[in-house]
Amino acid sequence: MAKRDEPRRGSTVARLFRGLVIWTFALLLLAGMGLAAAVLVTARSLPGYERLKSGQAGHMIVVRAADGSEIVTLGPSYGKWVPIARMPRVMQDAMTSVEDRRFRDHWGVDPVGIARSVWVRVEKGHWRQGGSTITQQLARNIFLNNNRTFDRKIREIVLALALETNFSKDQILELYLNKVYFGGGAYGVDSAARKFFGHSGEQLSLAEASIIAGLVKAPSHYSPTADAKAAVDRAQIVIRTMQEAGTITPAQAEAANLKEVKLAQEAGQNSARYFTDWVLPQLDQILPDNDQQIEVWTTLDPQAQRAATEAIVANVPKDAQGALFSVDRDGAVLAMVGGTDYVTSNYNRATNAVRQPGSAWKLFVYLAALEAGYKPDDKVVDEPVTIEGWSPRNSGGKYAGQIDVRTAFAYSKNTVAAQLGNEIGFGAVANMARRFGITTPVATNPSMVLGTSDVRMVDMVRAFAEVSAKGAAVTPYGIRKVTTTEGEVLYSHRPDPVQQLVPDYVAAGITDLLQTAVAIGTGRAAQIGRPVAGKTGTTTSNKDGWFLGFSSGISTGVWMGRDDAHPVPGLQGGTAPARAFAAYMRVATAKRPPEKFQTDLKMPSQQLEPDDETLQNSPDSYFYVDPDGNIANHQPVAPDAGEALPPRPRDDTVPVPDDQGQAANNEFLDRATGAPPATRRNIPRGAAPGRPPPAHPGIGN
Repeated sequence: MAKRDEPRRGSTVARLFRGLVIWTFALLLLAGMGLAAAVLVTARSLPGYERLKSGQAGHMIVVRAADGSEIVTLGPSYGKWVPIARMPRVMQDAMTSVEDRRFRDHWGVDPVGIARSVWVRVEKGHWRQGGSTITQQLARNIFLNNNRTFDRKIREIVLALALETNFSKDQILELYLNKVYFGGGAYGVDSAARKFFGHSGEQLSLAEASIIAGLVKAPSHYSPTADAKAAVDRAQIVIRTMQEAGTITPAQAEAANLKEVKLAQEAGQNSARYFTDWVLPQLDQILPDNDQQIEVWTTLDPQAQRAATEAIVANVPKDAQGALFSVDRDGAVLAMVGGTDYVTSNYNRATNAVRQPGSAWKLFVYLAALEAGYKPDDKVVDEPVTIEGWSPRNSGGKYAGQIDVRTAFAYSKNTVAAQLGNEIGFGAVANMARRFGITTPVATNPSMVLGTSDVRMVDMVRAFAEVSAKGAAVTPYGIRKVTTTEGEVLYSHRPDPVQQLVPDYVAAGITDLLQTAVAIGTGRAAQIGRPVAGKTGTTTSNKDGWFLGFSSGISTGVWMGRDDAHPVPGLQGGTAPARAFAAYMRVATAKRPPEKFQTDLKMPSQQLEPDDETLQNSPDSYFYVDPDGNIANHQPVAPDAGEALPPRPRDDTVPVPDDQGQAANNEFLDRATGAPPATRRNIPRGAAPGRPPPAHPGIGN
């Protein structure tokens, strides 16, 4: 019986296989016929070549400040149309080599390119190169948007095949080179050449052509005016690709000196362009399909912006850069300065740069400690300590012995921060930072408590704004509404639902500490004659200086340092950054009444001891998602060298309130500052070391 069943089973499998093949072929045939019909119908409906040449992508955008004044008017720049016969050959070859090497060999869609893209996806685990041809990109730029949907991709393929049906390869390449976007409002090769090099697109060298071709992948990232190094690195890839494709010889590739390319001087720009460069790309998410002339009403305060620019320029150390980011209590961005000169460098250090925050990171250490049950008056010991082989030190190597938490924070005691982090768990500190909006990878080794993980200023300011909001989440935003030129509202900002990040008593406790740091601690130079809460940050060898704080509902961060991360002599968070903060905040808060901080600890009755689970956080239990979407564990980084007390502020005429939360009695302050008692014999009660007595006792908290 078994032998008689075997042929029957074999014939059944064969029939199923034949049926599968037949049905697969039939479905593919039907799909092919449907695609062919769609291409023919689309090809008949396409505009003529002359009409496609005259059609323009993009639209005029008027950007307005919070008071309705015009910040800038932006619109597409197309330059002169360059026929393919006059387009430099190096420009044609550079573009086809890097964007679509098989441009002359496919019918608008490249199966080989798609297969290569899929193979790289399988091999690398993520997409590293796309399969879109130049014809597909042209179809997308002229007829579609950049939404990454399956439906849009199908329409893109149909349009690409239709374009190849109606037009020659030279016509398609001519359209593409004259319409593709190169950043900075420049559409087409001629516009890009005039913007970046100051001459016509018909006069491009190999080096210049490689820079322009390299922009298509990411115009803002590879712009030579934003990041010259990134532009050169990308251009080198283009030249290498051209050589591999056989469009230039090794000798030509070697002769292309990218470092000798001269960039055109841009017309004068003010610092508000850092803000518009940050806010305008958000329109792609807010109004992805807009094709109308629009007005973008932003949150920027022109008076605050001018004050921010002046504060940075007046206080930044020589050969260093500076940045400032300021938000209102609801997250509305009031001012943004991304560097000392937008024309020289339009790289936005306020939103894009990642730097170590130094002791400003202690915000998260003490937040986690307060949530675990610590209180500002609790006693801690400032003494040498070693944790997992790491021995942090205080500035000057001085230790104060037993002090309270408030004093330890005010004078930025590294050893106390290390002990607190070790006790509550470095994973708890990292998770607190994540909770308050830190988006960059966070290490969980012991030295992380001193700010050795890179951060973005926008994230740090957000965290301080959330403390100012009594522990509620705050999301920075720059667009209030978008309207047509006729006034029709196309978009209006809606506040996020209220989300409490920490209990009220934790927010009150950290505000108490931040206020004391400005009143008598490392942040004294940030005083402005009204209640201020804030924290300084200084990194190893004075490479970075930070001050972040808030007053009267405005939260502001200042960073200073060099782009190459070289040391800046004398730079500390409590010096130039704190002075810039004060200069800006005096103007920004001038029309607002002083606000007393809520620092009363109203702990819930059940909060008797630190939460056991909080105390058991393990560094190995903390993970983050890297920029490629991969789950990764913490990475060890170098320790912070600590932070020194700054000299007193330049403006000694500013009154210093005597009741802004005295950190400790004079005996404690002697030990905290390392000063002998004799130096304080004639200092009245309530006066900070190194400062005159309070001029106006009883002003605010």
